[in-house]
Amino acid sequence: MILHEAKRGRIANRRVCLAAVIGALVALVVLVVFGCVVYDQATLTHFDQKNLPPSLEHPFGTDWMGRDMFLRTAAGLSTSVLLGVVAALVSAVLAFILGALAALGGKRVDALVSWSIDLMMGIPHIVLLILISYALGKGFWGVAVGIALTHWPSLARVIRAEILQCKASLYVGVARALGQSRWRIALTHMFPYVLPQFIVGLILLFPHAILHEAAVTFLGFGLPPEQPAIGVILSEAMTYLSSGMWWLAVFPGLALVAVVLLFDCAGSSLRKLVDPKRNQE
Repeated sequence: MILHEAKRGRIANRRVCLAAVIGALVALVVLVVFGCVVYDQATLTHFDQKNLPPSLEHPFGTDWMGRDMFLRTAAGLSTSVLLGVVAALVSAVLAFILGALAALGGKRVDALVSWSIDLMMGIPHIVLLILISYALGKGFWGVAVGIALTHWPSLARVIRAEILQCKASLYVGVARALGQSRWRIALTHMFPYVLPQFIVGLILLFPHAILHEAAVTFLGFGLPPEQPAIGVILSEAMTYLSSGMWWLAVFPGLALVAVVLLFDCAGSSLRKLVDPKRNQE
């Protein structure tokens, strides 16, 4: 009876985690679609409605040019999420390739990749990201390339450790003794073993990418000022906070935190689903 109740509890927990993952991803997709739809409206100016506080007509108020801050925030978050997805995907693929090479390429390749990981992790992300973005002319692709080239080391180290653990397992040794080739072992045993950790690491890269994009844009080294981005909105709002226009920074900032928490919720719930230890809790 106790075992049956424990099993029902684990099934219920897995359903809750799955619902949290689906709910977070659906909310993010809705946000991106809505931001893309209202992108043009977010840039419209109405000087007869400037500096209005939050109301039913303008939930986030309006700015000094009469632009609706709710629409600007939605469009900015949509841009940030799309940029984060592109950068995180490239960074995760780079991490997977380098982690696999380190684990399977021999001692010299492992030493080279490990040295590169230590070197990249020894440099502050934001500094290197600013340098890369500025060198590439800033803008969407400058920031995306900068994020992709600076966020792979942690995931690469995880991938390397997981593949080494799989490589030393008993069933891989049996497959090797049965005469299976390296490529067959890698594709049939190692790749499925490391895939869940890779997916979780990919999702957890998204909030880092979004926050760093907002930070670089806030400092003036990211997306251009004419583009509705969260970093641009927060940077411009700093000028008007002293005049009492608090809504220009509070609502976009809270929206950015909410998006980051959605990604974190999806990643944490997915980790519980794919982790053999946690999914039994």
